[in-house]
Amino acid sequence: MSEVAISQDRSLYELDRLAELAEDVIRRARAAGASQAEVAASIDTGLSVNVRLGEVETVEHTRDRGFGLTVYFGQRKGSASTADLHPDSIQATLEQACAIARYTEADPAAGLADAARMATAFPDLDLWHPWAIDTAQAIALGVAIEDAGRAHAGISNSDGASVQAGEGLSVYANSHGFVGRERGTRHALSLALIAGEGDGMQRDYWYDSVRAAGDFISAQALGDKAAERTLARMGARSLSTRQCPVLFAPELARGLVGHLLGAVSGGALYRQASFLLDHAGKRIMPAWLNIDERPHLPRGQGSGNFDAEGVATVDGALVEGGVLARYVLGSYSARKLGLPSTGNAGGVHNLIVEPGSVDGERSDFDGMLQRLGNGLLVTEVMGQGVSTVTGDYSRGAAGFWVENGAIAYPVEGITIAANLRDMFAGIVAVGADVDPRSHILTGSILLERMTVAGE
Repeated sequence: MSEVAISQDRSLYELDRLAELAEDVIRRARAAGASQAEVAASIDTGLSVNVRLGEVETVEHTRDRGFGLTVYFGQRKGSASTADLHPDSIQATLEQACAIARYTEADPAAGLADAARMATAFPDLDLWHPWAIDTAQAIALGVAIEDAGRAHAGISNSDGASVQAGEGLSVYANSHGFVGRERGTRHALSLALIAGEGDGMQRDYWYDSVRAAGDFISAQALGDKAAERTLARMGARSLSTRQCPVLFAPELARGLVGHLLGAVSGGALYRQASFLLDHAGKRIMPAWLNIDERPHLPRGQGSGNFDAEGVATVDGALVEGGVLARYVLGSYSARKLGLPSTGNAGGVHNLIVEPGSVDGERSDFDGMLQRLGNGLLVTEVMGQGVSTVTGDYSRGAAGFWVENGAIAYPVEGITIAANLRDMFAGIVAVGADVDPRSHILTGSILLERMTVAGE
């Protein structure tokens, strides 16, 4: 039997074991007086190898366990967790959760998600692809990736290559009788390189992240990409302060969508700490723009049949025709706002930002550069200068100045600033150059105007 087959069989056994443990603890919690209870249990295993300059730096094998229990005595809540699945540790965790609940104040919004919302269908989402790679093979792959990058003229040093293989098993169960099992794999390759010497030194990187190792780009392609990105930064200069169009590369564009999620998620809304408070049903983006949640994409980075509370996930619009269609809510924040849960406890599941533009045309990356014309292509941002409360956005940045639709020269040491409200409203185009390495699936995003502060 192959290593993969053994891992497949073992994973099903481990899931059954976690499910039995979760159901047993819920029964014991009810016997101890809890009116409701829920358990999240997980086992994560992985191999991580780092090599630098052809030598092994680290090899790490991991096997982490987690067990979290939440009990409700009416509207009083207590939670406790352990990383040890030994019966004594589980019993102590149960006792601690019950003790905490007995002494906390009642919260009218506390409690399990509604029983009628629990998932009942569990189609295979093709998320389980164990990688039968051993330590020696992982080291050899890391060396091959680094060698491919270092072979480029002008590359002077390396920050190392990494190879990671990971498997995760999880069970969520609650006293509604719901038991949900999930298993998924995540594998990653990366390389960081250095070009130049002294004050003229530049560093950049590239990586790939997949569910199935067969979906990786080649070691050669990854090394080439990391080298090309690093060398392209040589001779970077600053810019004079100006206002201009700004194009966010796909891997950064998803960060803009992340800021939208932060502003429309329940925690920020019920605390009244969002610049998009009371904006559901209002236009926040151009009329041609749509953002949809698709939880059941095969091999999706964020795919799942249920959320962190067992609520069934469903396809749905987040932004439709530029209008904010809904918020992003779990049951607690939904109750605080007097709204139903959107099945997003624990986050969103595969957001798709549909490519498009003011003129209805879709563009690849070169086409997006043509749309930019004269402006800034941003490939890196730094700092934490984003306020969900006010929408103010100000971050350090690096990238390339673009003239007549072609990259002219690299830039660094600049700051880009605007307000997210204006940035979202001023989106000119979303590219078809989608970055698949995240649960937020978007191409590059072109903004009409930002302030660029430099020299």
